[in-house]
Amino acid sequence: MYQYAEERHVTESAGGGTVAEADFWFDPVCPWAWITSRWMLEVERLRPVRVRWHVMSLAVLNEPRMEELPPSYARLMEESWGPARVCVAAGELHGSEVLGPLYTELGIRFHHEKRERNRETLAAALTAAGLPGSLADAAGSGEWDERLRASHASGIGLVGQDVGTPVIAVPGPDGRPNAFFGPVVTPIPRGEAAARLWDGVLLVSATPGFYELKRTRDASPGFD
Repeated sequence: MYQYAEERHVTESAGGGTVAEADFWFDPVCPWAWITSRWMLEVERLRPVRVRWHVMSLAVLNEPRMEELPPSYARLMEESWGPARVCVAAGELHGSEVLGPLYTELGIRFHHEKRERNRETLAAALTAAGLPGSLADAAGSGEWDERLRASHASGIGLVGQDVGTPVIAVPGPDGRPNAFFGPVVTPIPRGEAAARLWDGVLLVSATPGFYELKRTRDASPGFD
């Protein structure tokens, strides 16, 4: 399972410049992580960044406090196991490069089309991503839980337990990972607004001793 090494993750672009790798941990059921992921695709177009996708789990994160959660959120946590397991299984069996397309197909169905998070939806997303629909069987199997927990730990271990999804890690100025939760934003930043947000996030998150900017959310997730 992937472990984030403390070294500069860069590759060479076709034009000869360097491209930083941004590691992005997502739970496929979270609408806020979905918005951030679409923003990252905009950033890829406008900045020398390439996203590598990894799975994390809100269900794993919330295990110690399940009894304290509102019933509706507790149900979501139970439902979130299946999609996360399917993503992990797909990545393990077919390579991590399938996670981006699969996440996109799941997100379209979950967040835009409001489909149920059931086997039928999972199979449709897998097929659309060019993967075997039979991988949907992983949703109900604990076979992949150890790998899911390891992937989750590799992301959450960079930022601590008091956050959620997504987690992003990029090379810091000293080559060590500059990791953070978020940003939490709506609607999806596009074009130069997306690029400026990326520049600002990197600026503040790379500042030694910087921990938090926050304000109360007054809008629901918007996917336009």
